[in-house]
Amino acid sequence: QVQFVESGGGLVQAGRSLRLSCAASGSTFRVNVMGWYRQAPGNQRELVAHISPGGNTNYADSVQGRFTISRDKARNTVYLQMNSLKPEDTAVYYCNLVPRIDAYWGQGTQVTVSS
Repeated sequence: QVQFVESGGGLVQAGRSLRLSCAASGSTFRVNVMGWYRQAPGNQRELVAHISPGGNTNYADSVQGRFTISRDKARNTVYLQMNSLKPEDTAVYYCNLVPRIDAYWGQGTQVTVSS
């Protein structure tokens, strides 16, 4: 059974940093592309970063240069380091496979950036 548990969110001022963690259970973690998604109120859920099993990364234009995705295969964990946060980064952040599988969504972690 695959399960993702996100943590690390919080309330921060603009310009500050946060690091999100996604603990994965099940065997799919090591062999699949993993991604961080976010959903702001009134918006669709969007993919902001993803990482391949080999470590290749890709970012949405809105976070390029500010966010860094990484994975620790020994810990079955994916991280999202978020620097220079902006109010528009406020959202609930989720991890999932890429392409996503709806049955695997966790509860997410709320990130709120104040101006």
